[in-house]
Amino acid sequence: MEALSSSTVEVKLPSRLGFEKVAMSTAASVAKLMGFEDDRIEDLKTAIAEACINAIEHGNRLNENLTVGIILSASKDALEVKVIDDGSGLRAQPPKPNIDRKMHGEEDPRGMGMFLIQALVDEAEWVSDKRGSSYVRLVIRLHKH
Repeated sequence: MEALSSSTVEVKLPSRLGFEKVAMSTAASVAKLMGFEDDRIEDLKTAIAEACINAIEHGNRLNENLTVGIILSASKDALEVKVIDDGSGLRAQPPKPNIDRKMHGEEDPRGMGMFLIQALVDEAEWVSDKRGSSYVRLVIRLHKH
């Protein structure tokens, strides 16, 4: 199938856990149309799920009156994803998780989302918007460099 060129898809989700699956399915469909390999699509789905859950829990604080915006921008060789919430953004970068300590119950098993996102995509950045919202920007390239 011919790769998409310069296409944008936008989705708005309620701030309710479970709706990250809609973002995962949408991103997977766009990535498939672009010609991504199945393993890269799975990486993308996991990264988007983590970003959406963070937006719902931390950005919007589970307030169902707020939405999470997903913007998927396809280019010839990459897919950029923005996951937008109404939070103020990160106050500080969380420490890198210690996997061994988490496995042995010495650290909270949660708190690996950002680390996982960064490991799964080619670029990840967390941005505080001047308008009172924040977003995570993910980029996954069609061909890994």
